[in-house]
Amino acid sequence: MSCIHYKFFSKLDYDTVTFSGFDISLCDLKCKIMRKEKLKAANCDLQISNAQTKEEYTEDALIPKNSLVIVKRIPAGGVKATSKTDVTKDRCLPAGKPCKQVKFHSKVIPLSFLKPGSVLGKTKRAVS
Repeated sequence: MSCIHYKFFSKLDYDTVTFSGFDISLCDLKCKIMRKEKLKAANCDLQISNAQTKEEYTEDALIPKNSLVIVKRIPAGGVKATSKTDVTKDRCLPAGKPCKQVKFHSKVIPLSFLKPGSVLGKTKRAVS
């Protein structure tokens, strides 16, 4: 197992997040940290930077295993983060495009395709 050592800016000790592979995407790292720390995605976003170089990771960055990173919690809507990542309960979505592993397919069915005997078909007639 590979790992990333992270600490919040205000803390002294590092914690660890484990994953498989040689690197992890910024989006996945944020999701793992938020789950582990039990943070709510609606309240804040995470700004992650390299502990040694102080360079901030941007939206599609890959973070190599065994890295040390500093995490800062920033308000979800108040301060504009340079990473522009929206972290939700079960998934991470960079602004405008999903993470590579996340694919969303939604199918919209018009009411005209419903059978007249179905519950939704009855609702359609009641509304009409």
